[in-house]
Amino acid sequence: MRLIIRDDPKAVAFYTANYVRQRINEFRPTRKRPFVLGLPTGSTPVEVYWHLVEFYKRGDLSFRHVITFSMDEYVGLPRSHPESYCAFMHRHLYDHINLRAENIHMLDGNADDLAAECQRYEDKIKEVGGIELFLGGIGPDGHIAFNEPGSSLESVTRVKTLAYETVLSNARFFGGDVNKVPKLALTVGVGTVRAAREVLLIITGAHKAVALAKCIEEGVNHMWTVSVVQLHPSAMIVCDEDATLELHVKTVRYFKSIEQVQEQLIGRQHIGLKGSISKLARTDPSHSTGSALSPADASVTSSGVDSSNSGGDSISQQSADEDVSDSGDSLHSVSDIDDEDIGSTTADVVASPSANMPAGSSSDTNGARVNNSLASAAAVGNPF
Repeated sequence: MRLIIRDDPKAVAFYTANYVRQRINEFRPTRKRPFVLGLPTGSTPVEVYWHLVEFYKRGDLSFRHVITFSMDEYVGLPRSHPESYCAFMHRHLYDHINLRAENIHMLDGNADDLAAECQRYEDKIKEVGGIELFLGGIGPDGHIAFNEPGSSLESVTRVKTLAYETVLSNARFFGGDVNKVPKLALTVGVGTVRAAREVLLIITGAHKAVALAKCIEEGVNHMWTVSVVQLHPSAMIVCDEDATLELHVKTVRYFKSIEQVQEQLIGRQHIGLKGSISKLARTDPSHSTGSALSPADASVTSSGVDSSNSGGDSISQQSADEDVSDSGDSLHSVSDIDDEDIGSTTADVVASPSANMPAGSSSDTNGARVNNSLASAAAVGNPF
């Protein structure tokens, strides 16, 4: 599991959206080989969606061959209700991109048979080949989707009674009236999320610091369902500084040091988007790091997992030709994007410290950087 720490929620949103963009572009989806994306609702991912829309409008990202599955939906709330998750997803994302209507999948909280609706959803996920990347947020009590504390870690899509804390948290969307908040929801299960080939969680704010600490520093526990990502072979959490307030200082320094090692000793040009290492910097004549790592180490990802069979790293020429001829969209090459590009390194590596920066300085230790893209991203508002 990787933990990426950024300064504030805006930087987290920009990083996350950029990562999703590059994962889709690297995968090079086609009609026969679509990119399947699981998406969350709630306030946390809103700015991520704004950035994705902006990437699409700029021609840097196409959703033509993307299939989406939303995480959850309220029971009994009409789809036309402004606070339904169906309306939420259309308002913030679907109405502004070229995602095909038949590729949008959402749970129906008004179905006559809710159990059958949940089974239909699970079957549909399997039918399209499973979810490639599940993007998610968490609640202050550490729940993923609506998998409240106590949920089975093997659970699948089902009807769930919402905890009172969740009802209180969501009351802000219903004029502060808890009586207007639905008490039941349909939600993908913890097991459904675990089955995705990659999981990317966004955690921001001091009010979620305890949940992050439970996830990172303690064991897997069904009372903190987010902790299940410890068991996933390809999981990443992107958080802001406030969310780390309950972590031990040595834990924060450890994860930040991973970024520094990747950047300074391995070289960003040798690190894949998901953290896989292609070769050592010392094998490049332009680098001289004196690294003593063995060649065997170079085939292991930074999280200790080989990502060579992730499915998104290679594609046949036939599929590539199909993608170009069938897309009908203007899509820039990943290499055409400069400052805002996470790059071939995976955007979780940071720039080398300034030559004038003494080793061990606070900026060096924190692995922080300021660039034009993040500065401009911080100023971005709703583009609609």
